[in-house]
Amino acid sequence: MRLEEAGITGPFLRPVGKAPVVDDIIGILTLAIVFLAICSEWITSSFLSGAKVVTVAALIAALAVTVTRGRSIFVLVGIALTGGCMLIEDDWGDTIYAGLTAAAFVAAFFAALCTLRVAADSSPGIRRCGRFLAQQPPGRRYLALTAGGQLFALLLNYGAIALLGSLAAASARDEPNEEIRKIRVRRMLLAIQRAFVSILPWSPLSFAVAITTTLLPNTSWGEAFLPAFISGLLLAGIGYALDTIVKPRLSGPRPPRQTQEENWRSLTPLLLLLVLMITVAGTLHLLTGIRIVGLVILIVPVISLLWVALQARRARPLSAVVGRSVLFTTHDLPSYRGELTLLMMAAYIGTVGAHIALPAFSASGLHLTNIPTPVLLVLLVWLVPLCGQFGMNPILAVSLFGPLLPSAAELGVSQTSVLLALTGGWAITAATSPFTASTLLIGSLSGNTALHVGLRWNGVYALLSATALSAWVLIYAYVF
Repeated sequence: MRLEEAGITGPFLRPVGKAPVVDDIIGILTLAIVFLAICSEWITSSFLSGAKVVTVAALIAALAVTVTRGRSIFVLVGIALTGGCMLIEDDWGDTIYAGLTAAAFVAAFFAALCTLRVAADSSPGIRRCGRFLAQQPPGRRYLALTAGGQLFALLLNYGAIALLGSLAAASARDEPNEEIRKIRVRRMLLAIQRAFVSILPWSPLSFAVAITTTLLPNTSWGEAFLPAFISGLLLAGIGYALDTIVKPRLSGPRPPRQTQEENWRSLTPLLLLLVLMITVAGTLHLLTGIRIVGLVILIVPVISLLWVALQARRARPLSAVVGRSVLFTTHDLPSYRGELTLLMMAAYIGTVGAHIALPAFSASGLHLTNIPTPVLLVLLVWLVPLCGQFGMNPILAVSLFGPLLPSAAELGVSQTSVLLALTGGWAITAATSPFTASTLLIGSLSGNTALHVGLRWNGVYALLSATALSAWVLIYAYVF
């Protein structure tokens, strides 16, 4: 039934045409995976695990017939790997099961984060906050966008780049001087992108943390938070240093400052949301022992629904929640079909590929334990972004490399050291790879190619960041 026929109207509904049946199927299957993933975190059940695997296989099939050719290649590679696994391995069922389980977790995590992004779209407070950050004077604009961008990225993930980036680009378009406009756009967009990059090693809402803590045994967000947060500080600090030192010179006089429409109180809604999420997640983690990334899949959608209801508190909050939920299922989730396919298949291909490669790798006589541990840790920092230059998504790279790594005991370091190396490499990939969403978005907003953004704008930043993170990983591994 269409929403208009159900009598559900209001500012939280966007006008959409009749969606194809396959869109409804994609949305329903994705929500089913979210529900099953939440249940699996709280209840150990072979029935739930089996239902989750069957549902994710059905979702991949539904996505495969609707995505573009570029995304369907990932599905074909997954099918080829599945066939090879069935021919090579005796326990191929367990391998495929592990791959589909990884894909289900990624789909559930992504869909949960999308609910928060959707709720933020209709929030006037979030818009005011974004405008305030974009209108800061040049002397503190980079710092404001870095700090504010981190807050936005914690809540909205890639949506922070789209929201803040569009506001920054719109703000810069008001500048009549073309030279100043280009400089302002570049500095603002780089601040926003690097703010996003700097939270990847430590945010419990980032895929970097969610995937690596799932792949590496005996690792958790709580144990890794402090050293990973230092990784984030290094990434943010290097960005600020470059912006401060390498300042473009204007050929003419500086323009007068613009009058700000907002003030620091505009950040209040964002800070309240973060405090609420951290408090709820931390309390539940202490009470239940469930991992943080598992709790995120439950907490984020609930907070998003409450946020939508709060925005409609003077109208019909229940109708707004129901209507927005239906629209999210039938319109928003299917619109992310390309992202869902890429992320799910990257997790599946990486997991199955690692299972196939591990016996062959061992039989070849090549053992990663023969590589000195310091060299291996540094290699991980550089290898993930290098693979990103050739189209390998960080989820795929980390899912492939993670299971091939020796245990922490064999390496003689803690698993947190390995996690720091992988998440650090993941963050640099997000700044440099022309195939990641962050560089594609910045390129689109700036009128440049993703390759130009990744290598020309962020090349020096990536080299300095990789060097600093390599040093930090070694310091943590052998000093702390």
